[in-house]
Amino acid sequence: MIAPDVDRVRAPRNAGEREMLEGWLQFHRATLLHKCAGLTEEQLKQAACPPSNLTLLGLVRHMAEVERVWFRWRFAGEEFDPLYYHDGHPDADFEGVAGADAAADLATFAEEIKLADQAAAGRSLDETFRFAVHRDRSPSPESDREFSLRWVYLHMIEEYARHNGHADLLRERIDGATGM
Repeated sequence: MIAPDVDRVRAPRNAGEREMLEGWLQFHRATLLHKCAGLTEEQLKQAACPPSNLTLLGLVRHMAEVERVWFRWRFAGEEFDPLYYHDGHPDADFEGVAGADAAADLATFAEEIKLADQAAAGRSLDETFRFAVHRDRSPSPESDREFSLRWVYLHMIEEYARHNGHADLLRERIDGATGM
């Protein structure tokens, strides 16, 4: 398996708020996949440096989980089982890559993006929500706070930007590619 490349469309430079937020989120989603492009399954599973368990595939799995949790579970109120983490193993998205199927995980990532976009489609950026538990189902200290869909978009852009920085370093460590 070789990770496919993706088309990255630059975010708009002059647009309305919703188009700008969606554009930047799409750009960052595609950037993570672009950092994986052309790599083998083994390379996607290669850790940065011991004892770190940070891998490109782990980042893809983590972001699939984050998309699902913020857009579908917390914002839209959907009920489902976690993708990777489970009781007593909250970091399975990163720690479970050795036996993972990279092609399946990339497909799951693409599906979670599609479902996240569907959950937010047509909803106001001002729509608010609260949530009572963390992804591991423990009580959340955030449960007394109100969040808006706008905040979710901004948080997701920030989360991708941070992890795409990690992906830059991982990719450089794997094959020397920089500035992609």
